[in-house]
Amino acid sequence: MPVNRNALIRYKTIDTCLRNRRRRWTLQNLIDKVSDALYDYEGMEKGISRRTIQADIQMMRSDKLGYNAPIIIVEKKYYTYEDADYSITNIPLSEHDLTRMTEAVEVLKQFKGFSHFQHLNEVVQKLEGHVYASAHDQRTIIDFEKNEHLRGLSHLGMIYDAIVREQTLSVKYQSFRAKAASTMHFHAWWLKEFKNRWFVVGTRNQFPAVTTLALDRILELKIDETEPYRPNLDGHTPETYYEHVIGPTVGNGRPMKVTILVTPEHAPYVLTKPLHHSQEVVSEGAEGTIVTIKVEHNFELEREILGFGEAMKVLGPEKLRATIAWRLKHAAEKYQKDKEG
Repeated sequence: MPVNRNALIRYKTIDTCLRNRRRRWTLQNLIDKVSDALYDYEGMEKGISRRTIQADIQMMRSDKLGYNAPIIIVEKKYYTYEDADYSITNIPLSEHDLTRMTEAVEVLKQFKGFSHFQHLNEVVQKLEGHVYASAHDQRTIIDFEKNEHLRGLSHLGMIYDAIVREQTLSVKYQSFRAKAASTMHFHAWWLKEFKNRWFVVGTRNQFPAVTTLALDRILELKIDETEPYRPNLDGHTPETYYEHVIGPTVGNGRPMKVTILVTPEHAPYVLTKPLHHSQEVVSEGAEGTIVTIKVEHNFELEREILGFGEAMKVLGPEKLRATIAWRLKHAAEKYQKDKEG
């Protein structure tokens, strides 16, 4: 059951009052204290009704929020905790709560690479410590794919801020194919993650075309306040830009219809996790399942197909079919040479 902010303030105020056993608390006393707290925290001048406080006490007594507060009435007038050591802030976490907290911690930890979210690190550490202290044997329920040693993750925060603030980046960059690094002014539009690698998409001064840079190939990065920022005036969005591709590489080629035969034992993997959002099933038979996707021919498409090995066979178009056949042939030849040697 979701609890709003005002309700939490009321519960916490009632709890603080009942823990103070040096004073006897009537219902009117609680109403006055809660009204004061709501005014202090939320600026509410109207105050709170008698009926609301009575309902709050019943909610705290119940197990709907897990409190089960031992609130009793003494002399038919004064409210107090039967257990002098009780507080709603001290209730133990249930196994269900611990599981959810563990999952939340794992999700929050995915943002550690963003300096913009550095203030979360302390919160995450506290949550981790609280979960561990509450249940030493609490196991991880969700394990995200991650590579904390991947080069370039330290650049995420600066690039993120540059995009938000519309600032030009000075980038020293060296691609895998380049013999030497080059420096450019880069206008970042968005960040892209693919298979645990990060990329930044935008444009550079020398070339107005959309450019994708891999963060692990960035050697130096800084903000250049003297260079005007070039905004995304063409209306590119990640949804439209990657519409016809697998992965971060977008070329100038037109999307093509790719037809693939998937063996029966591997077909369920492709059916439950499509290669691309355009995937359609053409037929299913003894030899396997035939699917089609409408995508550009890029490196990620080839790698995706090659990753299935003998489980996939490209039926068309012929150029892609020939490329995959050539790569598989040369891979087999390397193994054959090892065997002969």
